[in-house]
Amino acid sequence: MSTSSPPISARPLAAWSDGQPPSGPWALRGALLWAEAAPTGCSADLSTCPTGVHQHEDGLLVIEGDKIIEAGPAEALLAARPGLPVDDRRGALLVPGFVDTHVHAPQIDVTASFGAQLLDWLERYTFPTEAGFADEGRAAADSAAFLDLLLAAGTTTAMAFATVHPHTSAHLFAGAEARGLQLLTGPVWMDQHGPPALMVPPAQSAAATAALIEAWQGRGRAKVVLTPRFVPSCTREALATCAAMAAAHPDLHIQSHVAENRAEVAWVAALFPEARSYLEVYARHGLLRPGAVYAHCIYLDQADWRLMAETGATAAFCPSSNLFLGSGLFDLAAARAAGARVGLGSDVGGGTSLSALRTLGDAYKVLNLQGQALHPAEGLHLATLGGAEALGLPCTGSFRAGDTADVVALSPGPNPLLRRRWGLRSSPLDHFFALMTLGDEANTAAVWAAGQQRVGAPPTP
Repeated sequence: MSTSSPPISARPLAAWSDGQPPSGPWALRGALLWAEAAPTGCSADLSTCPTGVHQHEDGLLVIEGDKIIEAGPAEALLAARPGLPVDDRRGALLVPGFVDTHVHAPQIDVTASFGAQLLDWLERYTFPTEAGFADEGRAAADSAAFLDLLLAAGTTTAMAFATVHPHTSAHLFAGAEARGLQLLTGPVWMDQHGPPALMVPPAQSAAATAALIEAWQGRGRAKVVLTPRFVPSCTREALATCAAMAAAHPDLHIQSHVAENRAEVAWVAALFPEARSYLEVYARHGLLRPGAVYAHCIYLDQADWRLMAETGATAAFCPSSNLFLGSGLFDLAAARAAGARVGLGSDVGGGTSLSALRTLGDAYKVLNLQGQALHPAEGLHLATLGGAEALGLPCTGSFRAGDTADVVALSPGPNPLLRRRWGLRSSPLDHFFALMTLGDEANTAAVWAAGQQRVGAPPTP
């Protein structure tokens, strides 16, 4: 890929020095890689894209307002649009903004805490940290820090846990709106097996969620999520109240955890001996449906996977967290065989990075340990369009005409090994595999959310 040839028909406008694009159509130029469907025909030859995925070593992405107009080879599109203002990013790889289907907004300061598996982790680190969000000033500041870190990693859509405090969700929504991000979140429900500071009666959690629906649902890119933390933290009354609220709001997203850790699975079996499995507890309460996302799904059997597929629920694959907390290995092949939906989750703070690249690198290793190879086209799809489709979010995760203009420019950055590896071949798909093996947040050169540049230096007029 050439990085030194001059731009063709490039006419950066003075307003771009302030980060504001032109009022009419304009374009990003660079290597392009995006998925329009789940990839098929994946092979070891990374110079050839599988069906459903597109790549251009020299491509053009035409944007107007907050929408993608078209994407394709640069020379042809520039010839068809003489005088089009162009932000020349040759030398970088342009991909759709990443979609994180499971992350904990209040847990950025829990990341890299030593010496615990899931249940000890919650007691020792997670619950004390989240209790501190009772201070609204801290909730506002830490929510802003989380959103800035999310953007710096190239993530433009996220389904995030907040805390039990309604003001945390409100600050997250307001901050996401200011940054152009698509955010799905809501107050956490928990009324047992936790510290008193985090215990909230189900009726109070329902009222807080209802108030957020009134204030934020359908406003811009915000979506309120019904968020029972996990089965052990919710009494039967809480689960029943969740079920009633879910039934009353069929378009509402749901998020929780399932079958992450062996001790957790055994605990749920003791709490609900009448249920065949952990997952079935949610099914009995009407909490499995399209738009419902369950993180981890490590200890599911074939019947569970069939239930996930039949109900349209989504599994959030969180490889970094599963490795760090010693939870186990997610079986992507079993999920695929059942026809279940799967998205990628960083699961910070159990996860060790908000970067989809780092998370995909861990996913590759987790699957390789089980004799499964994660092709970079599959990884790209999982972290972009696949996650958006699993969440039921149209116009997200791709470069199709009409999609929201969420774009990440990735570069080899300061890593000398990655720079050397990048220079060996010119295929965008090969570069993406190098990034998902060796890359992280440092490789985010620029980010556009809803058509506005949010990270990185603007063009120089």
